[in-house]
Amino acid sequence: MSKQIEDFDANLAGEEGKTEETKTSWFKRLKKGITTPSSEKKETPEGLWTKCPECNYISTVNDLHEQLFVCPKCNFHHRIGSDEYYEILFDEGQYTELFENIRSKDFLGFTDLKPYQKRLEETWSKTALKDSMRVATGTVDGQGLVVACMDFEFIGGSLGSVMGEKFSRAVDYCIEHRLPFMVISKSGGARMMESAFSLMQLAKTSGKLSRLSDAKLPYISLLTDPTFGGISASFGMLGDLNIAEPGALIGFAGPRVIKETIKKDLPEGFQRSEFILEHGFLDFIVGRKELRQKLSTVLTLFNN
Repeated sequence: MSKQIEDFDANLAGEEGKTEETKTSWFKRLKKGITTPSSEKKETPEGLWTKCPECNYISTVNDLHEQLFVCPKCNFHHRIGSDEYYEILFDEGQYTELFENIRSKDFLGFTDLKPYQKRLEETWSKTALKDSMRVATGTVDGQGLVVACMDFEFIGGSLGSVMGEKFSRAVDYCIEHRLPFMVISKSGGARMMESAFSLMQLAKTSGKLSRLSDAKLPYISLLTDPTFGGISASFGMLGDLNIAEPGALIGFAGPRVIKETIKKDLPEGFQRSEFILEHGFLDFIVGRKELRQKLSTVLTLFNN
């Protein structure tokens, strides 16, 4: 027993010695003005952990993926892209992408901080996306559906000529195959680098929805965080059903711009989906975990 106690004391003294040595080393580094991380420090791999911007809850990316990118603590809906939405919605995550080879073009030779063409090329290489909207067709509980989903990662999900063209072709595809149409919006608005070509898409897409209505096919608009500008001013609010995710920021101009313009404080929750629902601009709010089941029910009702 005495031998075990001696060994324990020796180990404890060794650990204390290490602790003192570590403290001394840290103090010497601080005196010398060295603020870079110690070479002995183990770095956490990037992309392994994520923090909720609403409640600061920390979880692994894998755990968040299993929760459909919804914070398990506060129900905050993290922004996700078309890949994730298609995986959530379509049966077994299986779908066929349509019109995938259409790319934006710099018609105007536009330059702001950098040429538009260069901005496009950089975005293509960084994201592997062709543009700010992807269109796919698949089934939801065996019911056919065409979904056009925006990717905020591509120049803020902005509305340009390619998005308008994909939207129009998607409507034509729905009419030809007698399928309902759903758009998942996530955008900062019109793409300024395309000027009038971008603004023309508001009329183009709205006109196409009139054709879809004449064909008696349903159009479902899902608004996610954020949905602004030309999207909310056109097809974003023209659905047979206008629905939204919880806490989504939805409007034309942002709350900060509005506050600075009218010089008044805005109501709490202004432009959030709950505020929009209360004022009659939405039919209902649906959480991401219930989205697939709710959509299946809605499609069944429309089909009958």
